[in-house]
Amino acid sequence: MEYKTTLNNINRPIAFFDSGVGGLTVFSKVKKLLPKENYLYFGDTKNMPYGEKSEEELVGYAHKIFKFFEKEEAKAVVMACNTTSAVTYEKLKDKYNFKIYPIIQSVSSSLASLDGINKLAVIATPATINSHAYSREIKKHNSSVEVFEISAPKWVRIVEEGRINSSEALDDVKEILDKIPKVDKIVLACTHYPYLSEVLGKFLPPDMFIDPSLYFAQNIKNDLEKSGFLNNKFEYEKFYVSSSPENFVKSSQLFYKLNSLPELKIL
Repeated sequence: MEYKTTLNNINRPIAFFDSGVGGLTVFSKVKKLLPKENYLYFGDTKNMPYGEKSEEELVGYAHKIFKFFEKEEAKAVVMACNTTSAVTYEKLKDKYNFKIYPIIQSVSSSLASLDGINKLAVIATPATINSHAYSREIKKHNSSVEVFEISAPKWVRIVEEGRINSSEALDDVKEILDKIPKVDKIVLACTHYPYLSEVLGKFLPPDMFIDPSLYFAQNIKNDLEKSGFLNNKFEYEKFYVSSSPENFVKSSQLFYKLNSLPELKIL
């Protein structure tokens, strides 16, 4: 689909969505790079965690959120969720009138070209792991990279429920890391997982872990710049959730401090 830039649409918002607070790891980095943009964020907390949902359910959630973003006249939508990028992007990418940025497909070329990387571990939700999206996309760019995929089904709930410093979190992180063979780097392939950095650092050096949102934010900036789609005056940012606004604010504090409660929006 072709997108044309006009004076009437460059100031339209960039929209983000995730099952909860995880996408704020991407949002905060994009906003730092592009402070003059307007923003929307939808946390689908009612249906969290996405990693345990079926393909049919995920496509349905994404479709409703995309239709909402269309009504809000978003100029671009950031799939700040590895699970939806893995499962729904190919089915939905050509059906809407905005640019769509999926995290996995956007960052895989960067991961595949990292110097000195021959073996990568990817930790993600069950749905992302079952799709083999990271392995498939990375190998498109570098077939010699060996990719080990490990599912961490409990990590999203640990973050969303504010149990990061609990003994359960410590035990579960250790259990998952113990499954990983000797690799060069470990990709935290869910936007919730960087919230666990302090716990992860108790077992491995911080530089062992890769947060894909760093590459993703830069890719988004570069593409909008190249397309002539950059705004030049910040006016607003709006946050929406499908349930529990108070819990969203509480869980979000590590990565982004909201000025007010997000609006409750049932799609």
